[in-house]
Amino acid sequence: MENLIATDKDVTDLEVKIFLAQQRIIEWYEHWEGQVYISFSGGKDSTVLAELVWSIYPEVPAVFSNTGLEYPEIVQFVKRKKKQGYPVVIMRPKKTFREVVLEDGFPLISKKVSEMVSRFYDPKPSNAATRHLYLTGFRRDGVFVKGSKLPERWKKLIDAPFKVTASCCDSLKKEPFRRYRRETGRMPYSGVMSSEGGRRGMMKTCNSFDGKDPQSRPMLPWTEDDVWSYIRKFNVEYCEVYNDRYVNGIFVEGEKRAGCMFCAYGAHLEKGENRFQRMAITHPKLWNYCINKLGMDEALDFIGVKYMPTPQKKEVQQDLFEEVKH
Repeated sequence: MENLIATDKDVTDLEVKIFLAQQRIIEWYEHWEGQVYISFSGGKDSTVLAELVWSIYPEVPAVFSNTGLEYPEIVQFVKRKKKQGYPVVIMRPKKTFREVVLEDGFPLISKKVSEMVSRFYDPKPSNAATRHLYLTGFRRDGVFVKGSKLPERWKKLIDAPFKVTASCCDSLKKEPFRRYRRETGRMPYSGVMSSEGGRRGMMKTCNSFDGKDPQSRPMLPWTEDDVWSYIRKFNVEYCEVYNDRYVNGIFVEGEKRAGCMFCAYGAHLEKGENRFQRMAITHPKLWNYCINKLGMDEALDFIGVKYMPTPQKKEVQQDLFEEVKH
């Protein structure tokens, strides 16, 4: 049983989108007889999702996976919501990011590219056809599938002096949620939106009741503008990491995304000052651990992503960088 969004994909009115999201929330809650939870990252999208759910069912728990990679502001925000009396549950993964890096590699470029590259670390007859597909784009029947071909510019990652991985999110984010689901029997609400693109852009159902991974996505037809409009309209408290700010007298733009700090998915596409350059100013100790202790400088150099702050900002904060690099 699927709840298709084909009829409301082009809806632009926020009030209508709120109404439709609420209907899906109710449908999901009633189907599972209240045994549901909110997948909560502390970011703006899941914050709006939580507000939507709590406006109808204030007792539904919001589950947060504290991976150790979240912005400190995100963790503080989540703990503040819990202290305010909201039903927030904080989980921790069994692995650390350091363990993931040492065992599996760095999360670079995109999950899709990382998955493709990682197939070449264990070449064997059983995956020969898959490796051939990723290298050439041609299936066994001779049909060319462009989306199945590893982009030429990233084939060099196969022989890089480090490994890349797509297992990071699964180990640090999804594992705690799967564990919570097994322990409680609750089914999740997720704040994913098709406007985010990539694999999420191909999602077509809001409430998926069947299959291995039942999930409700009430905000699937929403856009980022819808999220900010909702926040402004209802004066929703959100994490300050999204706001422009001054750090030690240096202006830093707010984050566009508030996922794991050390994740490099999409970093090569960022225009202007990227997430790692901003991190050097806003969270220099974490930047130092990521770049110098975990060795992510080598990986970022390899894919052409800058991580040092712009010369002007580095000059202003030179003493601090000398301190954290030693």
